[in-house]
Amino acid sequence: MAADLGELLVPYMPTIRVPRTGDRVFKSECAFSFDSPESEGGLYVCMNTFLGFGREHVERHYRKTGQSVYMHLKRHVKELNRDFNGEDYEYEDEAKLVIFPDHFEIPLPNIEELPALVSESVTIACDAVLNASSAYKKQEPESWEEEIQVSKHARSLRQLDNDVRIPPNGWKCQKCEMRENLWLNLTDGAVLCGKWFFDGSGGNGHALEHFRETKYPLAVKLDTITPDGADVYSFEEEEAVLDPQVSEHLSHFGIDMLQMQKRVKNGHHIDNNTRTRVSEWEVIQESGMKLKAVYGSGYTGVKNLGNSCYLGTVMQVLFSIPDFQRIAHCHQVVSETNNPNKTLIHLSVFLSCRAKLGHGLLSGLYSKPPMKSELIEQVMKEEHKHQQKGVSPRMLKALVSRGHPEFCSNRQQDAHEFLLHIINLVERNSAGSENPSDAFRFLVEERVQCCQSRRVRYTQRVDYGIQVPTPFEAATNREELLTYEAKRKEAEENMRAPPEPVRARIPFTACLQAFTEPENVPDFWSSALQAKSAGVKTCRFASFPEYLIVQIKKFTFGVDWVPKKLDVAIDVPDFLDLNRLRAAGLQASEEELPDIMPPIVLPEDTRGMSVCPLAFKTQTPEIDEAAAMQLAEMGFPLEACRKAVYYTGNMGPEMAFNWIIAHMEEPDFAEPLTLPSMIPDPSPTTSDSPMGATPLGNSPPEESVSILTSMGFPRNHSIQALKATNNNLERALDWIFTHPEVEESDTLSEMADTEPNDNTFSNANSHNDFMLSPDRETSGPRIKDGPGRYELFAFISHMGASTMSGHYVCHIKKEGRWVIYNDHKVCLSERPPKDLGYIYFYHRLPSS
Repeated sequence: MAADLGELLVPYMPTIRVPRTGDRVFKSECAFSFDSPESEGGLYVCMNTFLGFGREHVERHYRKTGQSVYMHLKRHVKELNRDFNGEDYEYEDEAKLVIFPDHFEIPLPNIEELPALVSESVTIACDAVLNASSAYKKQEPESWEEEIQVSKHARSLRQLDNDVRIPPNGWKCQKCEMRENLWLNLTDGAVLCGKWFFDGSGGNGHALEHFRETKYPLAVKLDTITPDGADVYSFEEEEAVLDPQVSEHLSHFGIDMLQMQKRVKNGHHIDNNTRTRVSEWEVIQESGMKLKAVYGSGYTGVKNLGNSCYLGTVMQVLFSIPDFQRIAHCHQVVSETNNPNKTLIHLSVFLSCRAKLGHGLLSGLYSKPPMKSELIEQVMKEEHKHQQKGVSPRMLKALVSRGHPEFCSNRQQDAHEFLLHIINLVERNSAGSENPSDAFRFLVEERVQCCQSRRVRYTQRVDYGIQVPTPFEAATNREELLTYEAKRKEAEENMRAPPEPVRARIPFTACLQAFTEPENVPDFWSSALQAKSAGVKTCRFASFPEYLIVQIKKFTFGVDWVPKKLDVAIDVPDFLDLNRLRAAGLQASEEELPDIMPPIVLPEDTRGMSVCPLAFKTQTPEIDEAAAMQLAEMGFPLEACRKAVYYTGNMGPEMAFNWIIAHMEEPDFAEPLTLPSMIPDPSPTTSDSPMGATPLGNSPPEESVSILTSMGFPRNHSIQALKATNNNLERALDWIFTHPEVEESDTLSEMADTEPNDNTFSNANSHNDFMLSPDRETSGPRIKDGPGRYELFAFISHMGASTMSGHYVCHIKKEGRWVIYNDHKVCLSERPPKDLGYIYFYHRLPSS
């Protein structure tokens, strides 16, 4: 029998590979579903590509690639031993080779029985796959950490009988006003700030100064005290140390370690001295209520990978929207694409990862209720109730966070920033296909008025949500807030415990009113006066989106520039009517500001020259010659280096190097830098485009074009973007992402570069539901306009003191009932905390 199996393997021997250095082995999860070795069908690992496939996808991979040999991995739960976390399992793993299409199986222990020619090479390959680290497993950086030793002062520490008592909170440095990074000296009870760090954090070093004056060696960091211990530092030994008697040493100053609240709750960081946060956690998570778990399609949880709850909540809400649900049914295997274009392959990977998570959340395959026998067994053993495991977003997180300095880390992040990041990625990866972000896109009309001449200018821009301020002056419990603030200051001055915090209650109507108030325009230059003047700006909806995102601006910056959250409750309504905020455009009684650009400020050495705002020539450009020479030493032509430095705004060799790499193939790459004449046509220029006229002969500045092309965008597309945004680089980038380039003939491209577009927002004020067709992509963004009446269907809530810490959960209304999604736990909500949300999602009501 073994010889027969060996004969079956011989034709496929050339396709069986041994993983080399750099090869990733996907043996813990299917690349296109959430099947794993623990799933009913196990996991199949291709012995050539090392991709993992569930039972449903392995057949497709075989038919497409012809790869026949797979390693089948199956994990059986052998015995369940619960520790205090209830998460310890014992497994029995099974592995075997499977030959498709006939499903011949060869158990791995029997490989040695195969003929020697086959046995040796197959054994090496199988052992390498089994011993390889999973591609999905987080690779922790290897680091050597010295074990913390007991301080030599711990057992013989002398403490002064000076009757010092430390309050449970309200601490501040005795020599300055620092309230962060405070250390308690264990000899005399002095509370002082820690040392200053190079990044500006830390303190003023008063704790170290105190040691130099007194030689009192040990100090404990105040906000680290828990029943489990505290962080202790020895100034004399110059390192962190252990103090076995730390509980006794702290009790000398009135601190009972057993009464100190732990800094970690449910695996998420909370504040040690903020009682309001405890209440907030309980209210938002609906703690103490008997929540009923729900299962099935649309009720699948998302595993928390460690501070990844911001991702899970955002994706739960997005996949509750039909536009995003449709992509969950578009599973496209990356290996099936025959397009050699790497960009398109990357797009396929992104779309596949997005579809994979959507399919996992919506299929119901990973959210099944427990069997009746399991429930009976749990009751008999008095075990905790059954909970679904949820799906892991590890693959999507790795892809969407690639290259992003924050999202690629394991730190907590702002859910709103991540939502915009996802929308941006969807925009960039939806060229030529359905774009679900169309549901959020709308046009904003900005009206800027010169306060002196009373003239106005109207422009329009694309946006995906509104940010609503929180005006504390409009709080309905203002008197209560003022009383609390007075008591809090008095408690701080007298070193007493602060009073019970009071949460501000603000009407949503006041927040919306603050959002619509005019705001001052800094450094406003009036084209009517041709001078700087005071200007005000107001914003209105030029169109209404199908789904409206409302972010409550709860976060601000403290004196230490650390984001902090405002403790507010806002009575957000279930129904919202914004029709009164629809833009009306230029009124008959208003006069527009002239389409004249501000004068360009020339270098100081040209101050003696006569300069006209509307007629000038460029002078010799300023170039960082040192940066140019640094690049030239790398072997690039000097003139090319000078151009690179100039077109990147003298921002350093690194930026200039990127420009060189992007322009090396251009025919004039090594030609000397020549700037075009900047003398405009003396005749007045006008344009009917709502974005205003494009100055200087309708040609954007070459510097701006070069910056965009250095980022990899086509030149024609960059010019179109600059024209559409009045040469504003930041808005031009947004325009490029929301207007994917379409293939056109050379003639059409030339026409787009020379002729203004009069129909950019021609349909912006239509009150009927419509969607711009894809063939109009070059004339303006695709929007879904309609009436401005909405109903609340989801909201994301944050618990914690800032976006850098805490936890996120979301509530979504499905089938007429509210459901709470708290990581992998999905339950019916009893009391949805609508007044404590951070991001709210509304869907448009149909026209009555």
